Amino acid sequence: MIPNRILPVLCGLGIAASAFAIPLTEQVSEQRVLGDVTLGSQPSGQLSGRFLHITDFHLDSHYKPGTSVERVCHRKTGTAGPLGAQGTDCDSPQALIDETFRWIETNLKGKIDFVLWTGDSARHDNDEHIPRTVEEIIDLNEILAAKFIDVFEDKETPRGLSIPIIPTIGNNDIMPHNIFKEGPNRWTREFMEVWARFIPEHQRHTFEEGGWFLAEVIPNKLAAISLNTMYFFESNSIVDGCAAKSEPGYEHMEWLRIQLELLRERNMKAILIGHVPPARAGSKRNWDESCWQKYTLFLNRFRDIVIGSIYGHMNIDHFMLQDGHSVDILAASENSQDDPDFLVQSRSSYLTSLRENWAEMPSPPADMSSFESWSDTELGAASGALGKKERRFLDKIGGPWAERYSVSLVSPSVVPNYFPTLRVIEYNTTGLEGVTVWAESPYSDDSIESVTLDSDTDELDEQVAKKKKGKKNKKNKKKKPHFKVPDHPSPTAPPGPAYSDQTMSWLGYTQYYANLTMIYDETHEDNTDPADLNLYAVEYDTRTDKIYKMKDLTVRSYFELAKRISNKNPRKKDALVETIESSSSSAFTSEGEEPSEEGTTLANGKKNKKKKNKDKKKHNRVWRTFLQRAFVGFLSDDELDGITKSEN
Repeated sequence: MIPNRILPVLCGLGIAASAFAIPLTEQVSEQRVLGDVTLGSQPSGQLSGRFLHITDFHLDSHYKPGTSVERVCHRKTGTAGPLGAQGTDCDSPQALIDETFRWIETNLKGKIDFVLWTGDSARHDNDEHIPRTVEEIIDLNEILAAKFIDVFEDKETPRGLSIPIIPTIGNNDIMPHNIFKEGPNRWTREFMEVWARFIPEHQRHTFEEGGWFLAEVIPNKLAAISLNTMYFFESNSIVDGCAAKSEPGYEHMEWLRIQLELLRERNMKAILIGHVPPARAGSKRNWDESCWQKYTLFLNRFRDIVIGSIYGHMNIDHFMLQDGHSVDILAASENSQDDPDFLVQSRSSYLTSLRENWAEMPSPPADMSSFESWSDTELGAASGALGKKERRFLDKIGGPWAERYSVSLVSPSVVPNYFPTLRVIEYNTTGLEGVTVWAESPYSDDSIESVTLDSDTDELDEQVAKKKKGKKNKKNKKKKPHFKVPDHPSPTAPPGPAYSDQTMSWLGYTQYYANLTMIYDETHEDNTDPADLNLYAVEYDTRTDKIYKMKDLTVRSYFELAKRISNKNPRKKDALVETIESSSSSAFTSEGEEPSEEGTTLANGKKNKKKKNKDKKKHNRVWRTFLQRAFVGFLSDDELDGITKSEN
């Protein structure tokens, strides 16, 4: 529980909800102080079923507390705090990095199985008086790598670390930022040395070639695939997507396809990680279209292998659903032409575009039971037990497990564009008791790439051809893509861990944040050092959350959450009602509650009980909560009101 002395501060910051937002008692009920978080240490040699995702440190060695945020916290007198300047363009001071790793060591060491670190460790190049240098970028990344080694070093293990650390290259980890030419290049060589403790020996040649690699985080069971999204990134003007065989993006996608084929042969599962996420909503396009097409195709075809994908870069907490029906395989093999007038949207309009996309996804019949109430057994038999409308809906979404879609998660950043954050994800370890853990597995010289693949023909399968009928002319029907199209999972294979709760399925995550505004207020009031505080607290936990109500992190759960977020006429339990009276005043209540009546006072002192004219408007509190969390609880109620009301 949050101490009583902090509640007034929360209210003043807008983190406690107004009558329009979530009631304060509901919000703080899950805000457990760190010392109360029940993350037990696993016995030596056993898995905990948890891993850490952390992203966008943006360490700035030039940061000076007490300087001006308008001078990116480098010069002049201002309000820059000792642990960072929340809600500004300033990067992270060394003190924030130190305290973040102290928190990780105190609260997570011995309680997680691996770390996914998704790039952007160096500061932005946003101060013309102190331009970045190549040496500085490398030094900042070396500092972060050393921090991970200090926390997780274990000289008694064959690998010298207690758990694997899987890094990836960010668009600000290179110079000039965003620009990454075909490898081998200076940056692949530099990072191969900086991350020498993290990249498996037999993958170092692969990494030097293109900045991507694979590591088995649970030997022979689970691999993390570190993608170099710089070759997919629309802002990297020196490369041109994933369509032409001469492009590094094409080579990267072919490498990814081969890795997933090999993992399928070995009956292993995979997590994909990268820096820049495959955002595609409204006018927002992070990736070249040909790269997005292949990525979405591969997630669909390897849905038995890929458990999930994780990204950073965008600084806002959200998820995106890739629609397998949006894939045009022939177009994916040709050079894509993006809109030359592409404009980067504001974050709020981007999130609104996501919501509009989700509104266009198939909706279940009004009388169809929620996925929440169905067990996997019931879902498996649903097609034979439901009526025509229900069966038609399940057909539209790819069956009872929504296999038409895949999910990519985007975590907010350590750098306090809003508030610093990190995320711990829990996964299902059923059947993994007694497996050999990473720290106890010696290095192997056997490359996962050494297995020979069958030379299948590059042709469209029947399902893809059926989907495209009537959309292509005869000439196009005879065309073949210029890359190998992966097979679907075996028709007899059960749904993968991304779709049905089983071994290695993601069960939930805990989002931690450091509310610097509250910390500064508290330390100023008590005259204490911020370093004496336990920095990160629970923002929300999907396992116990009363708004999202997700029983797990399967695609099916995210599909249902997306539909709830997108609903402009939310069901009763997701609704907040705004009552607008003739006096232009308004009141907000949860659905089903009535605002109190007010009458006019007559000359005799009695009340005229005639009701005022009232209009009622429903608002979706799941959408509002999604927005609130996207910005890590930083936006005020008025700012959230401005976003939610502007679209109604």
